[in-house]
Amino acid sequence: MQDTVVIIPTYNEIENIEAIIRAVFSQSDHIHVLVVDDNSPDLTGLKVKELQEEFPNRLFIEIRKEKAGLGTAYIHGFYWSLEKSYQYIFEMDADFSHNPKDLIKLYNACKNDGADLAIGSRYVKGVNVVNWPMARVLMSYLASKYVRIITGMRIHDTTAGFVCYKRQVLETIDLSKIKFIGYAFQIEMKFKTYLKQFKIVEVPVIFTDRTKGESKLSSGIISEAVFGVISMKLKSLFKK
Repeated sequence: MQDTVVIIPTYNEIENIEAIIRAVFSQSDHIHVLVVDDNSPDLTGLKVKELQEEFPNRLFIEIRKEKAGLGTAYIHGFYWSLEKSYQYIFEMDADFSHNPKDLIKLYNACKNDGADLAIGSRYVKGVNVVNWPMARVLMSYLASKYVRIITGMRIHDTTAGFVCYKRQVLETIDLSKIKFIGYAFQIEMKFKTYLKQFKIVEVPVIFTDRTKGESKLSSGIISEAVFGVISMKLKSLFKK
């Protein structure tokens, strides 16, 4: 997995950060990790800096001044990664909801199978979610169905946050015009990739809800996703 970086955004992930970093590094001797931390009060950033002594030239951290949203954290990480020589750029959560063992599957989809964007998909083969209450499973599944209908994308898991981009995709998309900062960011990035006619592949994975730390999901994030999708689609139509 040479030329690969995994971007992990964090806010108060002290209970998970060391374990997830070690788990990612155990998948390959070549993979790198960039943590984008929003100045976590629980000192997640300090723990990462301590681990940098053990993993020099493989573990990197960017600390922002305050909590500013998932989307802006990834955009920050994308810009940082594009300044380097990375060819495969991952998004991944810190809480083990995304299994580090699946990194190689997404990498191979891009490296060997021609995908420009590989999505770790919960819904491409049924519903592969563990430890979620049924109401949340249903909400997530229906949200992806809704987005698929509105946008026309043939993607089963439109809100997935476990993905691998080829460098060319992020170089082609105007990252400065990405508007959403919550989970709608994941939808917007996929939609921009889709509009640019890049090849998108879904790779089946099992999503496991966090066992440590607190979820960042809120009603504001959900409403952004629901109403933002319509606005996003309408703007794309007027641009044609």
